[in-house]
Amino acid sequence: AMRRAEMEELLDLARARNLVLMPGHLLLYHPGVRKLKDLVDSGELGEVLCVYGNRQNLGVIRSHENALWSLGVHDLSVILWLIGEEPVETIALGRAFLQPGVEDVVFCYLGFPSGKVAHMHLSWLDPHKMRKMTVVGKEKMAVFDDMELERKITVYEKAPWEPAESYGEWTTRTGDIFSPKIPSDEPLRLEVRHFLELVRNGPGDHQEAVEGLAVVGALERLTESLRS
Repeated sequence: AMRRAEMEELLDLARARNLVLMPGHLLLYHPGVRKLKDLVDSGELGEVLCVYGNRQNLGVIRSHENALWSLGVHDLSVILWLIGEEPVETIALGRAFLQPGVEDVVFCYLGFPSGKVAHMHLSWLDPHKMRKMTVVGKEKMAVFDDMELERKITVYEKAPWEPAESYGEWTTRTGDIFSPKIPSDEPLRLEVRHFLELVRNGPGDHQEAVEGLAVVGALERLTESLRS
């Protein structure tokens, strides 16, 4: 589905027939991303302020879709899952350098009802291969780096801090840096296992499809912003 209306139609059909409808958001089954979600949900990072993703490389250059749809869908699914809200602000800027109408570089901004913000840098014209997701909290900060072989998650005990007698001035607090142990499970295997469990036990509340609906809706709105 390329539009929210199409996804809503599929979801209505799945509910009416009690069928499984599950988007292929592979990163949501990555053990590192799941650990990042645990850090957010447990409150260890404190109140989340912002999230940003970097997905860059030289290639693969597509002709049938731009960097937003080819690369952004991955980070967007993670951002919406981490924050647990749908964006109320969506702004995208990009440029098509190689092929008319196919943006090679896209910058996205997302604003959420709670005041949290997120942004994404998406490019297949970059000298560095980056697959990072950063979460900035009031107590700690965490980075998921899929290019790291061993330390997929790094937690920084860094945060802004306002002393009791600060005269309106803020300072920063720094502490330890540590990398929690991450299971070595294969994301695709976990995703397929979850799909089979839904097939065996029933689709339940179709939560996976609802999350997919939010992603498609955000992509559609970002595309509209990109074209405006």
